[in-house]
Amino acid sequence: MIKVASASVRHTVAGRTEPPAGGRFALGRRASLLVSAGVVGHTLWTSAAPALTYGLYAEEWHLTHTVIAAIFAIYPIAVVVMLLGFGGISDQIGRRMTMLAGLWASLAGALLFAVAPDVWWVFAGRALMGIGVGLAASPSTAAILEFTSPERAKSAASVTMGAQAIGFATALLLGGALTQYGPWPAHLCFWVLAVFLIVLLIGTWLLPRHTPGGRGGDWRSRMPFVPKEVRQAFAMTSTAMIAAYAFGVLVLSLGGQVEHDLIGSPNALLNSAVLSLFPIVMGAIGIVARPLSPRRALIVGALISSAGMVLLILAVSMRDLVIYLLATAAAGGAYSLLFVGGLQVISVAAPERHRGGILAALYLLSYLSMGALALALGALATARGLSLAVDLGAAAIILMNVATLVFATRKPTITPSAASPAST
Repeated sequence: MIKVASASVRHTVAGRTEPPAGGRFALGRRASLLVSAGVVGHTLWTSAAPALTYGLYAEEWHLTHTVIAAIFAIYPIAVVVMLLGFGGISDQIGRRMTMLAGLWASLAGALLFAVAPDVWWVFAGRALMGIGVGLAASPSTAAILEFTSPERAKSAASVTMGAQAIGFATALLLGGALTQYGPWPAHLCFWVLAVFLIVLLIGTWLLPRHTPGGRGGDWRSRMPFVPKEVRQAFAMTSTAMIAAYAFGVLVLSLGGQVEHDLIGSPNALLNSAVLSLFPIVMGAIGIVARPLSPRRALIVGALISSAGMVLLILAVSMRDLVIYLLATAAAGGAYSLLFVGGLQVISVAAPERHRGGILAALYLLSYLSMGALALALGALATARGLSLAVDLGAAAIILMNVATLVFATRKPTITPSAASPAST
């Protein structure tokens, strides 16, 4: 069975914040948790921000489908590169400093989008956003785990997933409204994102510093690293996370094209509202399903995910909007269960001194699979048609769900790691 860490272990992690040195003002636990959740939310906001502007770029600058696909793909590529090189660096220099670096890169990317006069600025902005998310994703997730109060440590995974849902939905709904009805339709949503990132930078600067880990120059701490004793739990979590992140390809990469075929609407706000059903259900299920054990959440999530993929195949083949909405809702609920269940498993098993590197390895596999699947399905949709691309994408997700079920039904014993000093 999967055991939850004892209160004494969690208290050791959560209570390590030192008083501010030199009288520097620092946020309390709750405010620090809110800021960390905001950093997590920005990773999904930046991911989805250009989803409704790709068509505007293609029309204004006469871009081919290949160029648009390349703009989409450069983001996960940049994320993967940063995770490979610096995925575990927050275990060495601290969560706060790593998140600050990531937010600065994301802000620079948003500003390039906001003023972009041509497609090369968009490419540069997308790459910088990927660098920012690659730096900020794992330390912000680890910070949520460490700023959660000891008696509510199990809720950290739900907080993380909820922050992702809010960031995702905000990007789609706000972006759709500003793109359709606001001035500067290709730029205004990125100015709003830039303002949010500035607020996050201020909040992150005020986060408390923590006790140094004293691990010196261990070069492995800068790269994703999974200790041997955690690999069984990591395998279970990674299959669930890959399946969950693959939904993003079908929603962000192919979702707009599917909507165009099913709805036939040029209205960006309507299209974004349909897509936003995914994060809305994702957040709602995350709240409702909190009492579920991690293993049960993974099993139920994998089953719902498989059912959702079957519905998606039917929706595209039958060109049925109602079935498509049901498939989108099922995918959102499945993402929530898979993400929360997987994160609970790994947060219990991961030693704190390696937590940043383990989470970075998890995000590395998730974004790598997302980027590879996006490129493959995009090329297939161009060469052989959208329907076949969706069918194969759904089949790939179903295979990952089967792997998740195999791991989750084995009932492995995952013992909580002992807390040990580390830089946060």
